[in-house]
Amino acid sequence: MAARRWPLTRTVLTAANGTTGAGLLLAMVTRTRIRRGRDGVLIAEGWRLPIPPAACFTVGSVVITRRSAEWLLHDDRAALLAHESRHAGQYAVLGPLFWPAYWVACGWSYAATGSWGCRNWFERQAGLTDGGYPEDVPLRPWLRRVRRRRSRRGA
Repeated sequence: MAARRWPLTRTVLTAANGTTGAGLLLAMVTRTRIRRGRDGVLIAEGWRLPIPPAACFTVGSVVITRRSAEWLLHDDRAALLAHESRHAGQYAVLGPLFWPAYWVACGWSYAATGSWGCRNWFERQAGLTDGGYPEDVPLRPWLRRVRRRRSRRGA
């Protein structure tokens, strides 16, 4: 029963904390078309700016995509929509604090691996493979050296 209430709770929280409003404003300014998605998520279709390079990204309860809403709602992309919906849940919990926390996590992931997502806590919690991120990107050499030194000290 509680799992069925989460989409409504998430929608109310992201509306109250302003992140869905920010997503709708971004969609309006960039002239994307807003469509209703599943479980309280809105889809802004037709994103044309070159950044971010991903097919989709989420702001509040608004999933913004370069493609059409039909493309994202197709059964073949159910995992991707679930991934983006999990990000909406992260916005519900953190509100506007999601942005700096997410970018710090991106910075760490990139510094550690060269990938913005594979060591990003938010992407990992949303499901790396569901979002199209690689799971096993090796650590950069400098971080492997640090880990080896730390493990030698502890042994």
